[in-house]
Amino acid sequence: MAGQTDLMDKLGDLQHDFERELRKAHKRLRQSIPAYLRESHPLNILSAPLIYSMIVPIALLDLWVSCYQWICFPLFRIKKVRRRDFVVVDRYKLAYLNGIEKVNCVYCGYANGVFAYVREITGRTETYWCPIRHARKLRDPHGHYDDFVAYGDAAGYKRRLPVLRRGLKK
Repeated sequence: MAGQTDLMDKLGDLQHDFERELRKAHKRLRQSIPAYLRESHPLNILSAPLIYSMIVPIALLDLWVSCYQWICFPLFRIKKVRRRDFVVVDRYKLAYLNGIEKVNCVYCGYANGVFAYVREITGRTETYWCPIRHARKLRDPHGHYDDFVAYGDAAGYKRRLPVLRRGLKK
């Protein structure tokens, strides 16, 4: 038993040493902010305020859709979407990114996560209220769409609607 504990301790130390050395290597690769700005295309810098201005509507959408599902999903017995499964903000921990790059990664992770979260909530809503495929092919339908009833299949709609609704329950 003691030999196994010693081996686990040594493995833990090796992992810690590896992570420390990797972090040092990453820090050496990090570009300074002045160099980053000097090497950036002027349009990237000029467009940044417009890009970042989207944080307000995205945050409002995040809040509004969260409230919507907290209120409506229990009413219809639809399983709630776990926000943390979609909104992942972790790339700022990477040592090879400078401060500007970290902020960019936080923004993109948050924004794309919110849109994925909203898409899942609206996909479940559509499954509950109108699980009918469109007459024309969609480019990138949400994950529930393949279960929808064919456009124009009235009998299939009446038959499948209760089944699809049951599938959304907790």
